[in-house]
Amino acid sequence: MSKNKIKITTLIIIALVATLSGCYKTATLLVDNSPAITTAVSFSTDIQPILTNNCAKSGCHNGSISPNLTSGNAYNSLVNGNFINTSTPANSLVYLWLTGKEAATMPLGASNNPSNINAYMLAWITQGAKNN
Repeated sequence: MSKNKIKITTLIIIALVATLSGCYKTATLLVDNSPAITTAVSFSTDIQPILTNNCAKSGCHNGSISPNLTSGNAYNSLVNGNFINTSTPANSLVYLWLTGKEAATMPLGASNNPSNINAYMLAWITQGAKNN
């Protein structure tokens, strides 16, 4: 092999190693493409049914794993457990879990954003996270 071919091959290998070493996956982010909720969101009629159907299941957030998202406990668990940040709603821990920005993405094993959970949760927190 000529010296030029060796130089070119070496440069290609170096470029590939440099490129591939900079590519790695650290997290999976679920993009919230759901439309923003612009109507009033009620905890009891909008949020709690979503939590009951998707989160407060056996072995999950039914009292065995914090926060307890069962009916009658969810509001206090979320608000008093510091899972809600009304001053910066998108930084609320519960919202970060739902959108995959905080491990592990919730709800576990569910399709991406079932029942429009992300948009409802963000709207509820943005509207002051009221117990209504």
